[in-house]
Amino acid sequence: MEESGTRVTLSSDDTSMSKAWLAIAAINGLISVAAGAFGAHGLANRLSEKDLAIFETGARYQMYHTVALIAVAWVAAQSPSATIRLAGWSFLVGIVLFSGSLYALTLTGVRGLGAITPIGGTAFLIGWGLLAYAALRMR
Repeated sequence: MEESGTRVTLSSDDTSMSKAWLAIAAINGLISVAAGAFGAHGLANRLSEKDLAIFETGARYQMYHTVALIAVAWVAAQSPSATIRLAGWSFLVGIVLFSGSLYALTLTGVRGLGAITPIGGTAFLIGWGLLAYAALRMR
């Protein structure tokens, strides 16, 4: 970020970071909608009610954290920092580990994959904490 008189402009690296997080959010939104539709229409007669609810939890939390990634992109555009980048990575790791483990658990029946889910949940919590910190430190 550069200051020129009273105007603040973003460098191309700062703009690229916010664009990248927005693109990552959009891709995750696409995946979560597709997963939700697949669960509702493709798995409804193939999974138990319990497993279908687990699968839907993965899709729902992926969408919640897609919104969080949009917030990361917005904060990164306004006030880029290492903290906001780390928040984005925490959300992304959380999506892969939390939602991914729930998808894999229900589709494969390997219950041991459930041990990964809390690690993803912890990454989500870290991401929210970092997002809050970055928001409070915005210029």
